[in-house]
Amino acid sequence: MAVKRGKTRAEALEKATGWHNDEAYVLRLYVTGLTPRSTLAITNIRKICEEHLAGRYELEVIDLYQQPELAKGEQIIAAPTLIKTLPLPLRRLIGDMSDTEKVLTGMDLKPRTS
Repeated sequence: MAVKRGKTRAEALEKATGWHNDEAYVLRLYVTGLTPRSTLAITNIRKICEEHLAGRYELEVIDLYQQPELAKGEQIIAAPTLIKTLPLPLRRLIGDMSDTEKVLTGMDLKPRTS
């Protein structure tokens, strides 16, 4: 006889708020060459992804010096810029990604506080 497990409060909250811990994340980080700020953004976002999204993220780093046409297509006005395309909704974060709490909140990995 199978035992049906009830949902925990955390699981119910995740479902109600649209939070899903097993979703794959698709991220694009737009940088400007190997400037200190760009290098720091790459290092920081890789660390955050490995700590919080291990095995369930795809990170593409795009150098706007090598592909300037992408800045116009994605409406990039500052660099570094991180764009989370999946899971929806789309999110944009600008900066060197050194504020881990802000990045996690911006990527919907942590609830927003009022």
